[in-house]
Order: sequence, then C-alpha cells, then structure tokens
Amino acid sequence: METDVEKFPVVQYTKEDRSRIEKVVAREFLLTIFLNGQELVTLLCSPKDLNYLAVGFLASEGLLKSKDEIKKIEVDDWKGVVRLETKGGTKHDSGYLPKRLITSGCGGGAAFYSVADAATPKVESQMKISVDEVFGLVKEFQHGSQIYLSTHGVHSAAFCDRQSILIFSEDIGRHNAIDKIFGKCLLEDIPTENRVIISSGRVSSEILHKVAKRGIPIIISISAPTSLGVKVADNFGITLIGSVRGKKFDVYTNDWRVS
Repeated sequence: METDVEKFPVVQYTKEDRSRIEKVVAREFLLTIFLNGQELVTLLCSPKDLNYLAVGFLASEGLLKSKDEIKKIEVDDWKGVVRLETKGGTKHDSGYLPKRLITSGCGGGAAFYSVADAATPKVESQMKISVDEVFGLVKEFQHGSQIYLSTHGVHSAAFCDRQSILIFSEDIGRHNAIDKIFGKCLLEDIPTENRVIISSGRVSSEILHKVAKRGIPIIISISAPTSLGVKVADNFGITLIGSVRGKKFDVYTNDWRVS
C-alpha cells in the first residue's frame, strides 16, 4: 500500500478551529504502453499491477485476443513503461490508433472502439443471482479497499462468483480497475464466463463493452449507469444492477437473472 499513496501536510478547518495535519492521498502515476515497439497510449493510473493493466487494456481494445499471442512483457516501474510484444509483431496503422492518448479512465476512458465492438457477441449465459447474493457480494466489496478507506481517492472493482469475491482490484480510474482484473484473468487462464463484475463507479458504455467482450452476464455497481450504458447492456444481454444502497437496488436490464 505504501507505493499507492503519498502523504501531504494540509490545513484542516472546522467551524470552530483550524489545525495542521498530515493526509494520505492516492498516488497518480503515468503509464505508457508500447505494443510491438509502437507507442500506443499513456494512462493515468495507480502504480500497481501494471502488467495486468496493460494486458487488460489491450484485450479490451481488441488488440490482444489471448495469452498465446504474447511473446514478451517488460515492465519498467521506474520509467512508467510497459512494453509488450506479440508473436506476430504486427504494427498497427497509425491512422487507426492515435500515437498518444492521456486518460484517467474516469472522464471517458480510451476510445479505440470501432469494428471490434460490433463483432462482440451477445452474452447468452443463463446464470442467475438472488437478491441476498447481490447484497452479500456488495457488503464484502465495500470492505475490500484499504486504500479507499484511507484516501477516498480510488475506484474498486471485483470479479466474483455468486458467493464470494475471487479477484479484487483498485485504481484511480474505474476503467483501469476493471482492465486489471481482465488482464489477470487472461494471463492466469481464469475463465470469465458465468461470473459477476462489481464496480464502485458509474457504469458507462465503455465499461459495458469491456464486460461484454469477456462474456460476463451480470454487472453490479454501487453507483448509477449512464443512458448509453443501459442501452449497451440491453443490446448485449447483460444484467445491469445499479445504485446498491442499504436494502435496495435497481435492475436496469435483463431482470430475469435476478431471483
């Protein structure tokens, strides 16, 4: 956790007084990804699990299909660089990919989506989840991030079965937190079918595209979705659950999976 946060002196005010204290702040890190020697993107992220982030990002963008395509991954934590080479070594047309795109993954995320998204198949899973299971997973999720409890400056994501969290991830960007999960799944051959994703952030269309590509049928968020997020979830056959607070939640699409 030490590398994920920094401490700063602050002046704290109340109605009655002010005092000088030290606060813990989530660390913001610049990561540049090179694919087959070509500079592809610079992400603003948390400095942890950079190999998972790079692989998950490339998979989400349709630039990496499986672990078998990877020839070599080099991570330079000091310079903030991940270099990934594929066995084919194909360089992508610079007209298709911008040379450099800086994003936190919160405002809009990287936007390379095009033909690859149209080819994403609809999620046909018959998986169901109960109301009690939704509340149980969210309760476990909300106690998972020590960095959030310390800083309130990161997003969290989790990869679950119906009973428990299998992978927990956090990052300053909600897109990054999910890409780290999918990168780990790809590198460690963890199946993603009939699983659940939980996110602390709003569910936008980009998030739904990432989830659909992994064939995940259910996404749960503590926050709310965007209008396009709801439409994309419906089109892909994904059950979108949002605004899980207290003893209630909203199911926006494909409510037949909630029993």
